[in-house]
Amino acid sequence: MFSVPAWARSGGSDNSFKYGVLKVNPTSVSFGNVQVGQSATATATLSNIGKGNLTVYYATMSGTGFTTGGLNVPLTLTPNQSYTFSITFAPQSGGNATGTITLSSQNRHSSRDIPLSGSGIAAGQLTASPATLDFGSVTVGQSKSLTGTLTASGASVIVSSGTSSSAEFVLSGLSFPFTLGAGQSASYAMAFTPQTGGSASATLTFESDSTNSPTVQSLIGTGNPPQHHTVDLSWDPSTSVVAGYDVYRSGTSGGPYTKINSALDTGTTYADGSVESGQTYYYVTTAVDDNGNESGYSNEVQALIPSP
Repeated sequence: MFSVPAWARSGGSDNSFKYGVLKVNPTSVSFGNVQVGQSATATATLSNIGKGNLTVYYATMSGTGFTTGGLNVPLTLTPNQSYTFSITFAPQSGGNATGTITLSSQNRHSSRDIPLSGSGIAAGQLTASPATLDFGSVTVGQSKSLTGTLTASGASVIVSSGTSSSAEFVLSGLSFPFTLGAGQSASYAMAFTPQTGGSASATLTFESDSTNSPTVQSLIGTGNPPQHHTVDLSWDPSTSVVAGYDVYRSGTSGGPYTKINSALDTGTTYADGSVESGQTYYYVTTAVDDNGNESGYSNEVQALIPSP
C-alpha cells in the first residue's frame, strides 16, 4: 500500500504536495488455468491519487504469453483521473507462467509493478467410437438405431455441434454445447432410415475446442426395398348351388370383418396382396346364391405376415 511520505505531511501550503501519485488496481493479476491455444483477459485500472498531473512514460512487459491492450504511453492522468486497460494471457505451451508489467514515470511515486501469473494446460482430444457405425441392411422406410460414444482425453473438451452429412442418418441424445471432462464420455444414438434401396454412407462430424477438431465418424448402411407379401386363400366349395363367394378380413380374431373382394369370387381361391409386414390377419368367407342371399361366415383362418 502506498503511504504518503513525511515531507508531504509536514504542513505548508497545498502546493507542497505537487506530484501525481500512481495507484494500480488490482495490484497483481492471476489468470488461473487457461487451455493452450485459448486465451483469458483481465483488466487493470491506473489512477492518479496525487495533487499534480501524472505522466506514465514507460510501460514494459516481461513473461511469455502475456500482452496488454489499450495501454498507450506516454499517458497523462490529471488528479483523480483513472484509466483502464486489458491484459491477456494466451499460453502457447503447458506449465506455469509469470510476467510483470512495469510502469514508470517522472518521479518515485509513479512507478509500479503488476505481477502476472497463469498456468497453461494442454488442450484435450475428442474421440468418437466406434470409428464406423455399420447399420447393415434396413428395409426402406424403416429405421435402425446404433449407439456411439464421445470421449475426452488429456483435458476437458467443449463440444459445440454434431452434424450428419445425410438426412438418412439422424443424431439424437446430445444437447449442444456441452463439456466433457478429461476421461469422461457421453453416449448418443444414430438412426438410419433409408429412403431408397442400395448402399448409403455419410459422416458424422463433431466440432469442439479439442486439438483434433473436427472429430469425424463414418456411417454406412444398405437400404433394402420393402418386400411385397401376399396371402393365398383357398376353401372347399359349398355343397349348395352358389353364384360365388365373398372374402372378409379382420385384424382381430373373431372380427369385426371387412369384405376385401371387389367382385363376387366365382372360384374357391383368393390372393390378398394388400397386407403389411409384421401384421396378423384373420379371414372368413361366405357363399352367395343367385338371388344374392349370403351364408354365414366360414371357419376363421389366421395369417401372420413376415417382417420384413
